[in-house]
Amino acid sequence: MSRYELRFTGSGGQGLITAGIIMAKTASIFEGKQAVQSQSYGPEARGGASKSEVIISDEPIDYPKVTRCDALLAMTQQACDKYFHDLKQGGMLLVDSELVKNIPEGGFRTVSMPIMQTAKLDLGREIVANIVALGAMVALTGIVSRKNAEQAVMSSVPVAFAELNRKAFNTGFDRAMEATAGLGLS
Repeated sequence: MSRYELRFTGSGGQGLITAGIIMAKTASIFEGKQAVQSQSYGPEARGGASKSEVIISDEPIDYPKVTRCDALLAMTQQACDKYFHDLKQGGMLLVDSELVKNIPEGGFRTVSMPIMQTAKLDLGREIVANIVALGAMVALTGIVSRKNAEQAVMSSVPVAFAELNRKAFNTGFDRAMEATAGLGLS
């Protein structure tokens, strides 16, 4: 791996910037790799466009922005429509199956999972959908280890919500592995 580019996209309030920060923390602090994280969001605090970009490398990172995305998470249709164009040939597109109905076609692999629904129904809290998505991205990309990512999650969330977030991360990881079983994606 010389450079791996990830983008977490959706709308403000979905916690995607936090997910990106935790991914970068996993790579840099827990795995000793080079990592940078950047973010942007619309002027609205909630509901506006939001993205978090993470670049992971074994070498120094000379440009901190995603140019050709290896893995893209799209939590809304608007985000998918706006950002899938940067996804490189052979890249991974993870979409929320309940919120992204028009899945673009291209030379990339697509995994569709009910991320928000999983957080709401299986975990009882929609607020951890970002951690469910993070678990899925870790499973689908293999760019960082499950163990280290789980440690990064646990060190990044309030103690009162640690077990909920651990369960959310592992649920996302396991569901992504189930969704790709037999497809040769994992």
